[in-house]
Amino acid sequence: MVEPLEYHRLQRLGRPGPWRPLVGIVLMVLAVAVLAPLGALVPLIAWLLATGQPVGAGVESVLDIEDVTPMGLAYINLVLATAIPATILVNVALHGLAQGWLMSVARRVRWRFFLACFGLSVLALIATVVVSSLVPQSGAGAELSGEVNAFTSTTRDFLLVVLILTPLQAAGEEYAFRGYLMQAFGGLFPSRVLAVLLSALLFALAHGLAQDLPIFVDRFAFGLVAGALVILTGGLEAAIAMHVLNNFLAFGLALAFTDMSSALNPTGGSWWSLPGTLTQSLVYLALATWLARRMGLATTVAPAVLEAPRGAM
Repeated sequence: MVEPLEYHRLQRLGRPGPWRPLVGIVLMVLAVAVLAPLGALVPLIAWLLATGQPVGAGVESVLDIEDVTPMGLAYINLVLATAIPATILVNVALHGLAQGWLMSVARRVRWRFFLACFGLSVLALIATVVVSSLVPQSGAGAELSGEVNAFTSTTRDFLLVVLILTPLQAAGEEYAFRGYLMQAFGGLFPSRVLAVLLSALLFALAHGLAQDLPIFVDRFAFGLVAGALVILTGGLEAAIAMHVLNNFLAFGLALAFTDMSSALNPTGGSWWSLPGTLTQSLVYLALATWLARRMGLATTVAPAVLEAPRGAM
């Protein structure tokens, strides 16, 4: 009897060859970190030329992450969103697996579960607010201004970018780290613990090598919980919903009390932020796992259900 496959092991039913996950990781990084940033500059330069604005200054403004503009945030979000088509293309072309296997073991988006997860994330957020109010708030990165920022045209532009593009950015990161990378590590190693650990470590490192340790640990913990969610629910839906709400909250607080640059480049992290983060993540993990079981969602797939590999090259 052939053992059913969990989400992180689906790549094992694609084209054979242990080199494929390694090549796929390189191709994905090349696409998202090199080709996408360069490609996204093309329409920007064309727009600057068409409107008679200086190209050099315009490009420099968009790429300046220390002083983020609405167009700069849109650029970052679009670049990260390219991870969705990039990972799908690698999965199809290199492994011979249809795009749906990156989303879930059902080979599709499980929409009822996906939408319900947004409601669960709100419940987890409420628990986080309660816990955060009970712990000390120390460290420069933990403090918010006592006054609400004025609503300006720049605030409006940032808000539009966040509402329209942040869900795509969050989904792109999940496709990359909890999707392709977890399946790639699952193709290389039998352990789901390693698949979750390695993808979470790369997720945290991808946010910058100069992070303060509490901020790095916070992001690493988020990656661990998101990875566990994917395996325990059999797909990316719950992790994407959690990621979207997390980013909405972070950017919303930045627009209301601080600024977008500090949200994208946090400094002075405090260990006291971890209880709130862990509360949100673990409450949501418990709720999403319970809901997946209540809805009878599959978390594994029988190998016979998978399509035959396309050309064992």
